[in-house]
Amino acid sequence: MLRVAVPNKGSLSETASEMLREAGYAGRRDPKALHLIDERNGVEFFFLRPRDIATYVGSGALDVGITGRDLLLDSGSTAHEVDALGFADSTFRFAGAPGRYATLQDLEGVRVATSYPGLVGEFLAQHGVTATLVKLDGAVESAVRLGVADAVADVVSTGSTLRAAGLEIFGPVILESTAVLITTDESIAGIDVLRRRLQGVLVARGYVMLDYDIPSDLLEQATAVASGIESPTVSPLHDRDWSAVRVMIPREDANLIMDALYDLGARAILVSPIHAARL
Repeated sequence: MLRVAVPNKGSLSETASEMLREAGYAGRRDPKALHLIDERNGVEFFFLRPRDIATYVGSGALDVGITGRDLLLDSGSTAHEVDALGFADSTFRFAGAPGRYATLQDLEGVRVATSYPGLVGEFLAQHGVTATLVKLDGAVESAVRLGVADAVADVVSTGSTLRAAGLEIFGPVILESTAVLITTDESIAGIDVLRRRLQGVLVARGYVMLDYDIPSDLLEQATAVASGIESPTVSPLHDRDWSAVRVMIPREDANLIMDALYDLGARAILVSPIHAARL
């Protein structure tokens, strides 16, 4: 069986489990369960702390796992990213007292608090900056106020949490993180199927199916508005002056495309969700 590591808690857990269910795999009924065998699909799931997943996969104890890119890089594991999974996006930045720091080089010789010492240490080393890293498991934004550190390196969304702690963001982006699929060996039996299924979920979430009728003499203009993944499906109608078209389009562009087609002369424009896909 393919041995898969899945986050058991935190921001990654719920979406990762939901994505696997949408991909056709069994889901655990007990949220406290740490192990699940999906005999139908030949997969064995292990529900682990997100921070530990890269270590388990890197050691070869498990074949593949879902974790954050930040956690993978921070772990120093030999596992590597094979696919980005499109959720749990985050940005890592430096922050300090307003006006005290402006560039990365200003961190030379100071104390930097972070929950990701491996990731931050590697970033600083790559830029030739030597700083003392203070490892904290949480509430990093309080480190400066409490005198534990001079600056912090933390996840930033809107920056409101850091501003509330009296800190100002400065310097370059450390990392753009997201949920990723990781392994040490992409040739392990079953990984290719898992990857196709997860990519199918991403396609189903990002695209919709568009159907419409169009005067046949406007067909070329209409297909230029929405050309699809490869090419639209075009079928003749009973009225030979009209054609029916079916095409996949990005979900976020659906209304713009519908408006453009209607203005062109298309009618009976319908949008349907995609529940599963293989491209």
